[in-house]
Amino acid sequence: MSKNHILHLEDVYKGYAGKNVLKNIDLAISEGEFCSVVGPSGCGKSTLLRLILGQDLPDKGKVLLDGKAVGLPDKRRGVVYQKYSLFPNLTVLENVMLGPKYLGLPNNTSPSVSEIKEAAMYYLKRVRLENAAHKFPHELSGGMQQRAAIAQTLIVQPKILLMDEPFGALDPDTREELQVFLLELWEAMGLTVLFVTHSLEEACFVGSRLLALSQYYNSGVDFQSHGATIVEDHPLERVAHSTEIKHNAHFQALISDVRAKAFNPELNQFVKDFNLNHQDSFRT
Repeated sequence: MSKNHILHLEDVYKGYAGKNVLKNIDLAISEGEFCSVVGPSGCGKSTLLRLILGQDLPDKGKVLLDGKAVGLPDKRRGVVYQKYSLFPNLTVLENVMLGPKYLGLPNNTSPSVSEIKEAAMYYLKRVRLENAAHKFPHELSGGMQQRAAIAQTLIVQPKILLMDEPFGALDPDTREELQVFLLELWEAMGLTVLFVTHSLEEACFVGSRLLALSQYYNSGVDFQSHGATIVEDHPLERVAHSTEIKHNAHFQALISDVRAKAFNPELNQFVKDFNLNHQDSFRT
């Protein structure tokens, strides 16, 4: 594994109740990468995220973080879900302070309350919520609640930020606003992100790398039993864009191509025809 590959999955299989969900997942992610993950319903996007988080164990294969087995969930992996993770009885500031009270701060395992508060305010400023520090979650809009959840995760400085449909519950305008916000945060802080979404447009816009999982490919067995694998792996530009790029012809062509090849149950392309164009792509 390259020293720059913070995450490494090799020949990973996962199934439930005797049915394969994921098959032969090979994935290497470098530090500072923003990986978007898309795929048809039921292809195992959230299962992949749970394996990386350590919530589930693979049936076969390796899942390594910094060269070591990921083990159980810990502060090296932050996670943001679609449903807000804020405690309703705590203020925004108290919610962000909660993690370090139990996990400590980076390079400080026993921080004082004032040190935790100072760190929490720093991250609230990062997500532009310092003026809402003493409000309760119900006093915030959906977009503000999700920004608070991001601050809540980032304060312990995880090695990788895992996001499972984080903007799926937001209205279109707020969702686009949060996409731009997250890109700016990723670029400013050098975050490593794995971002699961059902929206191809969102995936192509926010990512520096686009991964498509699919169960619709030809491996010589019935697709209902062979499990999903990575069928598309595209490098995208490693810069934060204006939303205007969504109207770009090349941007729209990429969306159409990935939709045709990863989401079409009638195509069933052969393994040798997968579009694994990223420099870190590999298959075992």
